[in-house]
This record gives sequence, structure tokens and C-alpha cells, in this order.
Amino acid sequence: MRNTLATQSLFELSHAGRRATQLPECDVPARPLDELLPAESLAEAPPELPEITEPDVIRHFVNLSTLNMSVDTHFYPLGSCTMKYNPKRHERFAGMPGIVDLHPYAPESVSQGMLQIMFEMQQMLGEIAGLPAVSLQPAAGAQGEFAALLTAAAYFRDKGEDRRKVLFPSSAHGTNPASAALAGFETVQLEESPGGLVSIDELQSHLDDQTAVFMITNPNTLGLFERDIKEISKRLHDVGGLVYIDGANMNAILGITRPGDFGGDMMHYNVHKTFTGPHGAGGPGAGPIAVRDFLGDYLPGPIVTQSEDGTYQLTDPPKSIGRMRSFFGNVGILLRGYFYLRTLGPDGLRAVSENAVLNANYLKALLKDVLPVPHGEFCMHEFVASAKALKTDRNVSAMDIAKRLLDFGFHAPTVYFPLVVAEAMMMEPTETESKETLDAFADTIKTIVTEDPEFLRNAPHSTPVNRPDEVHAARNPVLQWVSGPA
Repeated sequence: MRNTLATQSLFELSHAGRRATQLPECDVPARPLDELLPAESLAEAPPELPEITEPDVIRHFVNLSTLNMSVDTHFYPLGSCTMKYNPKRHERFAGMPGIVDLHPYAPESVSQGMLQIMFEMQQMLGEIAGLPAVSLQPAAGAQGEFAALLTAAAYFRDKGEDRRKVLFPSSAHGTNPASAALAGFETVQLEESPGGLVSIDELQSHLDDQTAVFMITNPNTLGLFERDIKEISKRLHDVGGLVYIDGANMNAILGITRPGDFGGDMMHYNVHKTFTGPHGAGGPGAGPIAVRDFLGDYLPGPIVTQSEDGTYQLTDPPKSIGRMRSFFGNVGILLRGYFYLRTLGPDGLRAVSENAVLNANYLKALLKDVLPVPHGEFCMHEFVASAKALKTDRNVSAMDIAKRLLDFGFHAPTVYFPLVVAEAMMMEPTETESKETLDAFADTIKTIVTEDPEFLRNAPHSTPVNRPDEVHAARNPVLQWVSGPA
């Protein structure tokens, strides 16, 4: 039985007089505090710190850590976010003394090793994308989108063109229109075809000399590859616009096809997703962008360049939009991605995608009889199932199934996204999961859908918190403990 040491705060566990350590007796003459500090620096009373023993401190944090799900402890089929296992080898490499001890203000002359790593990372990302110019500056995928749109705006401004529109499909990640709006563009949402892909006719109806960028995720959020992507790109280029590839789903196409080859002009990577890195709760991340050579002069800087004598330096592109991040990006995550790429190599990267697609289709085949998948006979790295029939027949929702999965030790998949699928459950098993894990997950869902609907609507039954009011918690977070009535 779980005790309450994890769910009580240290203040609630506090008892006057208890200590985790004892300080030695003062061996210098004591002096009043008001003789040592100015009056304005003195508090009116000592802070109310918790008084607690070491065993209780240790048990509190150890128990607290076991309440959290992670890819190290649980299967994490979180569609659209690629919560994949992070090889520990890359953690060790990224933590080597020669790397972590380098000061960000160290001159380039003593930072050549780090600059070489970042230069090679730029080259590898450019090769994988088929887009040669790369900036490592953006600190996350959404910032990469924003940086690329500012790059596009600078490009059009330099050409003397005032293009205002950014188009995106209705299944796009929510960050796409948000980034476009922040960059000063007007956003236009396109309705998709019945098959879940971009409708060429719908796209064509919005194309004109005001079109700046079409933002598209490929494979898209339904787990389908946009088979008309070359035609889509041609239509954009015919009116002078650019194609932006949201790189969130690159895990499905590594070493198989490249955004630059199927018409993309710009893209961002989610290094922390596609190439691994600790990820969750909004960070840390890294969102480098890769663009065609004619956009390279506008990239956020600095980027790493190599001189003829082989040395490396930080250089701002001649028409750069400026910095997005201090120093040369979120280096800790970039390093993990670099070591991941060097470990796997081209053949290993392709195997990642092939296994991710295989696992997703295997899981889809196991579940399609209880959770139908409305779009596509085969999927890429993820698929979107629907609990609509269960909702209609038994009043069991996608959320009920997701919550009940927690009782069985599985993290819940993404639910209610994309909005184009009723009672959506988006699942992405990733390439590192075994057949046994996928079988167990599918068997669990098949068990859940036979359970009493009322029992499911009150799930989870084994977690410390049952069904919080997530909207209220997000809008009115309680981030500070206060003694007595709040």
C-alpha cells in the first residue's frame, strides 16, 4: 500500500525541532544580524521552513518520483509527440567533462571542438532534410516555425513583395497558425479531402500573389503521407509562394525521403523527438530549421562556418533576422541529437523509420476491430482511431479509455486531436517498442472496452488524483504552499 509521504508537501510533514543535519558550533564571536546587514535587507521574521528528518525527505522524493510516468518506466503511445526511448549512451556523451565544462563565453579559439560538433550537426541536418542551409538557433519546434516564417517574411520583403497569407490544413498542429499570426501573417485554414489529405482543388482556390507560405506536416497528423506533395509544392511555387514542412513527424521518413526532395523550402526539426533527448512538460527542446540555399542569407544567427584553414567560427548570415536564442542554441539537446545521428548512421536512421511504421501498422491491425481508424488503410508512424461507436453505443468516451489505461500502467495516447476525427485517439508506438509490449497494450484496450461504462467514467482508480479539472488547473494554478487558510 502506498503511503502518503509523496502526496504531502514537506511543509505538511514538518514537525518543530526535527532536523536532517546539524551544523557545527560557531567558532567565531557571534554578532547581531542587524550589525552585519542593512535594515532594508532584514526580514521581519525568520522564514517558515519545513523541519524534517532525512529519512522523511528521502522517502518523500523517492515516492514522488514513482508517481510519474515516463518512457523509462512505461509504454508511452503518445501520438504526434514521438515520446521515444532515449539511449543512455548519448546522455553519457553529452555529459563528458570536455563538453559540460566549456563556458559559453569562451573564445572561439578554445571552443573549436564544440564548434566542430555544431558544424557537423548543421551538415547532417541539412543532408537529412535535403535543404542545405541550417540554423541551430531555435530552442523548440514552435520557435523553429516562428523563425522560419520570419525568414520567409525577410525574403519576400527583400524582393519587394508584400505577401500576407499563410495557408494550412485543418489537421495542422495548432502551433502552425499561432506561429504565422505571431510573425504578422494572415492565416487561412483549408478543409481536407474526405480521405484526410490536402485537397488540391481547395488549395488552388486560395492561391494567389498574396500567398506567402503553405505550412504542412508530412506525414500529416492522421498518420498519412501526403501523396500529392510534389504537385502541392508546384502549385505554391507557381504563384511564388514557399512550402513549409512541419518536421514533427520526421520519425516516419528518415532515410526514406526528404522534404527538400518533395518540394519543401523550409522545415524545422524537433531534435528532442526525432533524434531523442529528455522531453516532457514543455522542454527542454531544440528546433533547428533547414532551408533552401536562396533563403540561407536570412537565417537566424549565428551559424557555424568553417574557414579554408579548417578552423570554425560563429558567423551571422548577411541578411539575418537576428538571434532567436542566447549563444548557439539549446546545446544540451543538440549534443544528444548529434550523438544519436553519429551512433546510428544512415542505415540506422532508415531502420528507425521502418520499424516505427511497422510498429504503428501492427498496433493498428490489432485494434481496428474495437477502435476503427477512419482514414487510410495503412498508416505511417502513427494512426488516429475513433471511439465514436463506443460513445454512441455504450456512452464510453475516448477520455474514459485513456484514463482507464493509467490503471494498467500505460500512458494514455493523445485524445481529441486532430479535431477532424470524432472521439479521436492518436497512437504512436515508436520504433523501440517490442511485439510483446504492443500485444499487451492492445489486449488491455480490448479488456477495457468490455468493462462497465460507469466504472470507466470514474477511472482511473489507482492514481493519487482521479480526474482533475484540467482547465481550472491550467488557468488558476496553485504554485505556492501557504500555511492556514488560503
